[in-house]
Amino acid sequence: MMPGEGGEKLAPARIVAAAEASLKRLGTDRIDLYYAHQDDDTVPQEAVLEAFGTLIDAGKVRVLGASNFHAARLKSAVDLAKASDLPRYHVLQPEYNLVSRHKFEGELQDYCVTENIGVLPYYGLASGFLTGKYRTKDDLSQSVRGGRMGDLLEGKGAAVLAAMDQVADETGATHAQIALAWLMAQEGVTAPIASATSVKQLEDLLPAMELELSKDQLERLTDAGA
Repeated sequence: MMPGEGGEKLAPARIVAAAEASLKRLGTDRIDLYYAHQDDDTVPQEAVLEAFGTLIDAGKVRVLGASNFHAARLKSAVDLAKASDLPRYHVLQPEYNLVSRHKFEGELQDYCVTENIGVLPYYGLASGFLTGKYRTKDDLSQSVRGGRMGDLLEGKGAAVLAAMDQVADETGATHAQIALAWLMAQEGVTAPIASATSVKQLEDLLPAMELELSKDQLERLTDAGA
């Protein structure tokens, strides 16, 4: 949460003020999924959950989500909620895709599966890298995001794109569809988040929901991005 009325980050007054502002902007009386966008260890987790509880009790928020939380902090928040009869996080929004896996895989993924926490990863296409349009240094000038793609090209990105090329030849699917289908096949993932800036881009993404990659294809993609 950006600084504003009531303070910043997860200050209780800020949580309430930000929700009220969102309700006004959206022209609605309830937020179905309200995220703690970033963990804030300067505020006791009990105070944070109590503030969210005020909004839930008032009918202004339905379900809580946590974004960018580490495993230990998510676990302590859920344990506290259970012990103190406070609202808990039911959704996690981590950064997760074929070329950025360390922030979710392992302890955090295992915990979400155990606790039945829905996972909605963002950057599903790695800011466009996994569409296949960045393959050489000359391609980096295609967009304002291109400057961030150099490290991926020099790292495991080239191997991932090569594996995606093979799967694209085998399935006829686009790279974007393959990237999202791989995400949806990962344990614990409910649905990926991917940005579209045009109707054409949206039409390209939608077939990912019906694309079923084989076990061999999934393994090749996973190994390339390991």
